[in-house]
Amino acid sequence: MKLALLTLVLASALAVVTRASNEDAETTLRAAVDQVLTVAQKAKSGSSMADQITPVLLRYVCFESMTRRAVGPGWRQFTPEQKAEATKLFTKLIIRSYSEKFTPGEQPDTKFLKSSSPGAGKVEIPTITVYKGSRYNVTYRMEDRGKWMVTDILAEGVSLVANYRAQFDALVKKGGAVAVIASLKQSVERT
Repeated sequence: MKLALLTLVLASALAVVTRASNEDAETTLRAAVDQVLTVAQKAKSGSSMADQITPVLLRYVCFESMTRRAVGPGWRQFTPEQKAEATKLFTKLIIRSYSEKFTPGEQPDTKFLKSSSPGAGKVEIPTITVYKGSRYNVTYRMEDRGKWMVTDILAEGVSLVANYRAQFDALVKKGGAVAVIASLKQSVERT
């Protein structure tokens, strides 16, 4: 009987902590989205938007984690300098690529849905975004890294990290860090 009561108390405590964590993560994500939208509203062009939202995104998105996960096991082969270069290029590519999809001054409408916690220190926050008459299901995966940060984005169920991982796997096998960095440089030059 005492064990059942203890289990119930622990489960209740865990539910309270999880609910608080989910709320903290959602508050952080809402702040990030609001700040990005404020910058996008004022931007004059796609390239200026990318430059202006970069500092905001660097506060809320863990690009190092995204880059590491996108590269996969091959990341261990990278030197510290190559890791830094790959992260810098991947960050620039992601920000530029997604900034180009938005028209300066256009405001998407984002509705936040009920978050879930797939594990300790992790929260997934689904949203529905309506932009220029189209509806998009976007889920933000966040992790507690001393503060809540976005570590992956799923657009219509497709993970940004997994999408790039599929591309990077072949490059890692073919030419390691040098091939990945060369590909990232080419992609950044094209955006």
